[in-house]
Amino acid sequence: MRDYRLLIFDWDGTLVDSIGRIVTAMHQAADRCGMPRRSDEAVKSIIGLALPQAITTLYPELDEAAHVERIQASYSDCYVAMDQIPSAFFPDVERSLAGFREQGYQLAVATGKSRRGLQRILDTLGWQDYFDITRCADETASKPDPMMLQEILDHCGVPAEQALMVGDSSFDLLMAQRAGMDSVAVGYGAQTLSALSAYQPKLSIDHFMQLNTWLSSRVAETRTEESEHVG
Repeated sequence: MRDYRLLIFDWDGTLVDSIGRIVTAMHQAADRCGMPRRSDEAVKSIIGLALPQAITTLYPELDEAAHVERIQASYSDCYVAMDQIPSAFFPDVERSLAGFREQGYQLAVATGKSRRGLQRILDTLGWQDYFDITRCADETASKPDPMMLQEILDHCGVPAEQALMVGDSSFDLLMAQRAGMDSVAVGYGAQTLSALSAYQPKLSIDHFMQLNTWLSSRVAETRTEESEHVG
């Protein structure tokens, strides 16, 4: 049984309930830029990618960087306008994160958000130093490239087999696979658990507290095994 020391979380759709705002902002950006709206499901399917990659995935017909940049700027304006009060955490997230810290886990964030976007939220929450490290899509390779996770592992001094990636998108879980890391699939965010099952997560949850319960049971089981071995 792997002994996890580092818990890495996606942000949107995993820790915070922001999927609706992301979809709305992308629709509004399309309207502003004279582009056809994509379906809600199409927008959800690109959540987790860096914004430029997300836009070119939604609109592969765009052949000029300036067009992508225009939609990106419009999206950012629309999202920030809605996010003056940051999106709420999902139930039990704050309590569980505090518990994980008390239990000695290192905590990290690996997100498709920009550094500016994540930092704005962390500053608002007073969480500037809450996580051991946070990595954003505009300062490293976009998911599902494993570079983001490797940088987190290097910073924390933890091997991949002792880290766990928790996310709500295929990009999160595929990134973890490519890094040689176990993952947890979240079913209340951008994608369904049935869609995420193809990436062989160690655990699938539809409520954040289930992660807390699972990790606690693993610790208890490990202690029992160690006690039996000593005896």
